[in-house]
Amino acid sequence: MADFDDENFTQRLLAETLFYDHEYGLIGNLSLVDIDARRERYIASFMPDDGTFLIEEATAWEDDPAMDEEVDVAYALATDSDVYETYDVPEAAAQALLALAREHDLLPSFTPLFEDEEL
Repeated sequence: MADFDDENFTQRLLAETLFYDHEYGLIGNLSLVDIDARRERYIASFMPDDGTFLIEEATAWEDDPAMDEEVDVAYALATDSDVYETYDVPEAAAQALLALAREHDLLPSFTPLFEDEEL
């Protein structure tokens, strides 16, 4: 039996999070979070308009998030970003996300979004 491949497992899981469900207009959104700075650093999702997979680099963030409600996330969400790269297939985006996470010591955070929400 072959050894378990952590790299392949992680890349496939990341690729699977970048889904698009046309019937429900549901889009998988993956953030790479800098835990020390408590803010999003990169945001990735599928773009239904052109069929690409987009990674953006955050350039501005909301003010320090208030943790008064249970629905708040434990980090500041990006309020502005620049395009880091676009990809034709989710596997390529997943490889880039894993490389960014390793390079900058970032952790993933997954959020499903509805297509009518701002991406």
